[in-house]
Amino acid sequence: MKTYQSFAKNLLQLLGDAEALRITSDGFMPLSIERIGKDADGRDMIALSHTGEQNGDLMRDPEIVFVLHQGPDGLYAEPVSFRNDYAGIMQDVYVYDDNGRRTHVHATRKAELKSFCTMWFRNLKHQGFFSPTSQRERLS
Repeated sequence: MKTYQSFAKNLLQLLGDAEALRITSDGFMPLSIERIGKDADGRDMIALSHTGEQNGDLMRDPEIVFVLHQGPDGLYAEPVSFRNDYAGIMQDVYVYDDNGRRTHVHATRKAELKSFCTMWFRNLKHQGFFSPTSQRERLS
């Protein structure tokens, strides 16, 4: 759970008090972060993505959606989906019923996404996205 707590801390540090933000760091694809609403259980959802363009279309490379949970030890951010538009991949960690409630978990996919996000946040820090010198454009 400490990993999910770290994810929450990172997301909230990047987002600050904005609802949507584009962050640029020289030499890297722009990073977008946005509060995208609530899940079926009323928990906040945040999308984090690198974005590029292909034939005039905005492409996510990747986009991870996180669900925020309040736990006994603080706030957790669980990655629940992965999307890469260039590769045509969209994967959810959970299977949902018609009401948007979780019914099953893809355990291997969940573990892989957790590992990927750990590496991604480490890379984002090394690439300067957490630096006060990165450029932040408030989108809302």
